Amino acid sequence: MFAGEGAGTTLRMRGDAISDRVYSGAITFFALCIPLLLLAIAWEIGVAGWPALHKFGFGFLTSSEWDPVKGEFGAAPAIYGTVISSIIALVLAAPLAIGASLFLSEIAPRWLRSPMGFLIDLLAAIPSVVYGLWGIFVLLPVLRDPVMPFLRDTLHLERTGLFSGPAYGPSMLAAGTILAIMVLPYIASVSREVLLAVPRSQREAALALGATRWEVMWGAVLPYSRSGIAGGVILGLGRALGETMAVTMLIGNRPEIAASLFAPGYTMASLLANEFSEASSDAHLSALMAVAFVLFAITLVVNAIARWLVWHVSRNTSGRVA
Repeated sequence: MFAGEGAGTTLRMRGDAISDRVYSGAITFFALCIPLLLLAIAWEIGVAGWPALHKFGFGFLTSSEWDPVKGEFGAAPAIYGTVISSIIALVLAAPLAIGASLFLSEIAPRWLRSPMGFLIDLLAAIPSVVYGLWGIFVLLPVLRDPVMPFLRDTLHLERTGLFSGPAYGPSMLAAGTILAIMVLPYIASVSREVLLAVPRSQREAALALGATRWEVMWGAVLPYSRSGIAGGVILGLGRALGETMAVTMLIGNRPEIAASLFAPGYTMASLLANEFSEASSDAHLSALMAVAFVLFAITLVVNAIARWLVWHVSRNTSGRVA
């Protein structure tokens, strides 16, 4: 009787051990599939773009010549447009997102936090093409008149060179503005989570010293969470770098480098969207894949930095709470 029970227990233990090994092996395999998939994408894009990178060298990143007929390709206008439109987006979106996050975490009553946070997060669920259509029919007319004339004529900012030239509508400014709306929920979401992770003792200590609510936010909450907020901003930058459809519909799609934000431009993503289906030669296709590889590398690095900053704040918060 006892021997039979012991044998049954041993069999169950062996069965549990086998099940644990199978489960551990399965989840390890699934976890490894993600970096392997990332490496496979990088390999395929890199191999396809290598002929162009090998032929043009570093000049591929600095040349402004993009002529599929002559076989001359330079990605400088697309890189310039990507960087400038993303910077415009961050300049416009970061203050709004951080302000909204501070309001939701520090000022808003509890009954308002969830509905308002849901509405902000809902901006991230709107398809890019819908943003593009809204930009064409609503944003561009507003920018064309009165925003662009106001910046150029009323404030006399044309002297800076950034706001000079005719106000056609499709421009770097339009692309940056629509990007700002699109990246705002990402920055706001990360910033809100980081602000909520600030220990309550930080706020109570500042209030005990006689600080006002504004002084608590400015002197205790924001310094504690600045790395995480910076991570959220950089995460929004990564989102802006790869945005395609809405930017393609509003930026004007002209492969040139212009100092004025009123001028049309190009981004790496819009370049790929416009010309990939029309690439008729191997050189043209390789040049587009080289642009895709550069965009992939930049986006990967930017997102890695953002994730590291957010993780850094979370680790410090856990350590101090412990």
